[in-house]
Amino acid sequence: MNLNDLKTLFTEDRAVSPVIGVILMVAITVILAAVIGTFVLGMGDDLQNNQPTASFNMDFNDTTGVTISHAGGDTIDGTSDTVTIAATGGASLGTAGAVGSTNGDGTIDWGESISAGSSIDVAKGSNWSGETVSVNWESANGDSSAQLASRTAPNN
Repeated sequence: MNLNDLKTLFTEDRAVSPVIGVILMVAITVILAAVIGTFVLGMGDDLQNNQPTASFNMDFNDTTGVTISHAGGDTIDGTSDTVTIAATGGASLGTAGAVGSTNGDGTIDWGESISAGSSIDVAKGSNWSGETVSVNWESANGDSSAQLASRTAPNN
């Protein structure tokens, strides 16, 4: 091997291009996979439904009262999440028992841990005839909300 062959070996770059091309393609593929994976996994967290699944019974016991009871499903932490009871027509509601507190907007905060068997007595002060009563839930951070139950009062 002479000096010219050695110079030619170091100056020859034909085989370098394909190697660099393959390395760049692999690097781009890895970066794209990481970006797409992060995006997809991040969206999956946002789509997670953290709404409680619970059923409620509403017993309109007379013309001005209704008892709402948790009939089954998830226990709702009313101390961090917000559970409100509202009626159509802007009716101002009050509590007829020791559970719950009234808000300035005519709704009631249930305000405690709500599990199967828990109940609240709601009073309106006038006839419920045809009005819809709803139980509404909002997450502690305010990002999620849902109507858990709704029932229309019988016409009197």
